[in-house]
Amino acid sequence: MDVPKSHPRYRSLLARKKLADAAESGLVVLQGLIAQGRGEAFDYLFGEKTTPPAMKAERAAAAYLVLAGRPMISVNGNVAALAAIDVVKLAKSIPARIEVNLFYRTEPRVRKIAKLLKLAGAEEVLGTSPDARIPGLDSKRALCSRQGIYSADVVLVPLEDGDRTQALVKMEKVVLAVDLNPLSRTSRAATVTIVDELSRALANITKFIPAMKKDLAAAERVVRSFDNTENLRAVYKRLDARLRRLHR
Repeated sequence: MDVPKSHPRYRSLLARKKLADAAESGLVVLQGLIAQGRGEAFDYLFGEKTTPPAMKAERAAAAYLVLAGRPMISVNGNVAALAAIDVVKLAKSIPARIEVNLFYRTEPRVRKIAKLLKLAGAEEVLGTSPDARIPGLDSKRALCSRQGIYSADVVLVPLEDGDRTQALVKMEKVVLAVDLNPLSRTSRAATVTIVDELSRALANITKFIPAMKKDLAAAERVVRSFDNTENLRAVYKRLDARLRRLHR
């Protein structure tokens, strides 16, 4: 990309380039580009950095993943295009299984995403041959693997649709969401809502994993003490304070 790394928008422009290329190759649908733009707008408002509430949620997510009996990471086209290597690194550190799950599902797209994840180092990618359905969903997002999302107890769902988050919660799963929009259905329905940019969030969760694995009692305390509603309130207060400062 013909943009110097010193450019203040370099990381954002790089992400846009990755998604544009992925859309041309059929990995990402055009609707995914709109979703990325919406997320970027919120990231601007938060100062394009990980906030304390986001870091607290990322720590809680790491604790939940380490304590899980059947942890899963759900991947869509945007996640694969932007952070396939980060997803695989996190999955191996837990360890957790990876499954492709798409709203705009076609079998060629699923295969392309699975191939990209394997090129990034994943040994196994579920979702190419779904054999179960998430109850309460009419879209193709309901299709899943019985050995994967369907039977998981903790699911990390980056860049998620609100209806599937709600459906997974109804299945009594712990849902860890990465969503820069703190007002979305996903953010309000998830067990742990991480209001942060995808790559930062995955890297931070991965960073917390070793300590959580070393001290499971501490991980349990993190889980017991985390209150998603209260943490979202902290996100709203931080956003309000930043907007007030910018208005002066």
